[in-house]
Amino acid sequence: MAVLIYYIKHTSHEVKVFEPFSILGLEHGASDSDIKKAYRRLSIQYHPDKNPDPEAHDYFVEYISKAYQALTDPVSRENFEKYGHPDGRQGLQMGIALPPFLLNIDGASGGILLLGIVGVCILLPLVLAVIYLSRSAKYTGNYVMHQTLSAYYYFMKPSLAPSKVLGVFIKAAEFMEIPVRRSDGEPLQKLFMLVRSELNLDLKNIRQEQAKFWKQHPALVKAELLIQAQLTRESKALTPALLRDFRRMLELSPRLLEELVKMALLPRTAQGHGWLRPAIGVVELSQNIIQAVPLSARKVAGGSSEGVAPFLQLPHFSEAIVKKIARKKVRTFQELRDMTLEDQVELLTQVAGLSSTETKDVEMVLEMMPSLTVDITCETEGEEGIQEGDIVTMHVWITLKRGSGLVAALPHAPYYPFFKEENFWLLLADPVSNDVWISQKVSFMDEAVAITAASKAIQELKEVSGASLKETNAAVREAVERVKSGSRLVMGKFQAPGEGNYNLTAFCLCDSWIGCDKKTNLKIKILKRSRAGTRTGALSEEGAGMEEGIEEEEQEEEDEYEDYESEYSEDEEDEKDSKRNGVVPAAGAAAAAESSDNE
Repeated sequence: MAVLIYYIKHTSHEVKVFEPFSILGLEHGASDSDIKKAYRRLSIQYHPDKNPDPEAHDYFVEYISKAYQALTDPVSRENFEKYGHPDGRQGLQMGIALPPFLLNIDGASGGILLLGIVGVCILLPLVLAVIYLSRSAKYTGNYVMHQTLSAYYYFMKPSLAPSKVLGVFIKAAEFMEIPVRRSDGEPLQKLFMLVRSELNLDLKNIRQEQAKFWKQHPALVKAELLIQAQLTRESKALTPALLRDFRRMLELSPRLLEELVKMALLPRTAQGHGWLRPAIGVVELSQNIIQAVPLSARKVAGGSSEGVAPFLQLPHFSEAIVKKIARKKVRTFQELRDMTLEDQVELLTQVAGLSSTETKDVEMVLEMMPSLTVDITCETEGEEGIQEGDIVTMHVWITLKRGSGLVAALPHAPYYPFFKEENFWLLLADPVSNDVWISQKVSFMDEAVAITAASKAIQELKEVSGASLKETNAAVREAVERVKSGSRLVMGKFQAPGEGNYNLTAFCLCDSWIGCDKKTNLKIKILKRSRAGTRTGALSEEGAGMEEGIEEEEQEEEDEYEDYESEYSEDEEDEKDSKRNGVVPAAGAAAAAESSDNE
């Protein structure tokens, strides 16, 4: 293009018009005798017999002869005088505005330049388009490979235990594409020895278990060991090449885990419900990866259903320090968070043995951690109760508070080297049946988007209910204030199941912090559909705010929903939970066997 612009700029734009009278040196309207005299005169000067110059010969043939013929022929002369051309009226002609040397393929320079322009302007964009389309066809809108989603869909099972989620997660096609070099063998062997206790190997048959582990696909072995290096904080033992692969896996992990959660929540049952247990397991794995805490730390210990995992995300904390503070009756992470600042400082300095600087670090992280409150109601719009088959609307206000006073904040994750936002998953589920009725991702980062969404939802809700404009505006203003104060509105719809009482739980799970999840019990009574369309009965009851007597059933509900607290507990305890929840042991055993076979 630069050469063309330069050529056109420095090329004469003068257009030569065929003028017979001017060529013969005559004025318009000259007589035939004057034309013949002028032709004889020019012939003596330019005729090839008189002038051997090649240019003179060309000028005589192309101009003088044609001008004489145009003026001696009566028809040609009349056309020229009338239309300005010997051949008569001329039509519009179109052409390609290219310099002549580009069209001269015989010339080496012109042909090469023409091919170069065709290659740059046509072939190169075409090749780039083909490459882009071929690559984009491999990925979804979230930049996850379609092959990964297929693998996740195949290996996702309703009875997938949280301890088995990692085995599904590492089957991502993105991880399989990471090369396994020969030089990786020895460093991976050393890493295996460092993280062996986290690989769920049978210690009674350790040799056979190790041999079985190394017989897996090399890419799966490498992926699992590198993820375990993050969970156990052993990345310092990696070589530079492995460290690059390690960072690549960590960079891909958030969006792969998000797709894995969606795969667990994908409607699988006839009622369109997803699976609760694997969804919780994926979120827990995300928490451990971001905070670099071993999965084994979630095992129930010391009376805490979460184990020591929440404590290990605090700076300067170790299992030894957790044991020290447990002697002072601080056995759960929530008990530590509920203590006053003075009591926390005293505990950390005098009991845990931390210095004043280390204590300040711990206090700063505790102030950054979110505390959630979930206010949920379910109702059939415009009706008093819920009957089977109704379209039920769920309204949830999730309120987030921090000791620092902030709403939007990034998690404290010193072992995760990439930018990571806090995300929350709201799941309305039945823990007994393992069904997720409604699920939605929630973020507290963008307040403007949350205000717009809440205002629109409240306005539509009020318009459907027939509220006045004043009432609608007041409700919208109230919603905006709640959003600004750190709340988010989540709405969803589901079809009411058959008649009966349903004990549901609303789970609000954070993908970045351990020990910040919130669950709220919700009782829904579904009435039998009456032919006359009358509706009676309670709408829904939520916690102590919806039914005063619910506190008396706290112990019963704790046993009933103990299935959620499945953080890598032993199989024997899972069997006891199944008996409490009324699940048939044979069915659970069959599902577990099916999951084991697929693995």
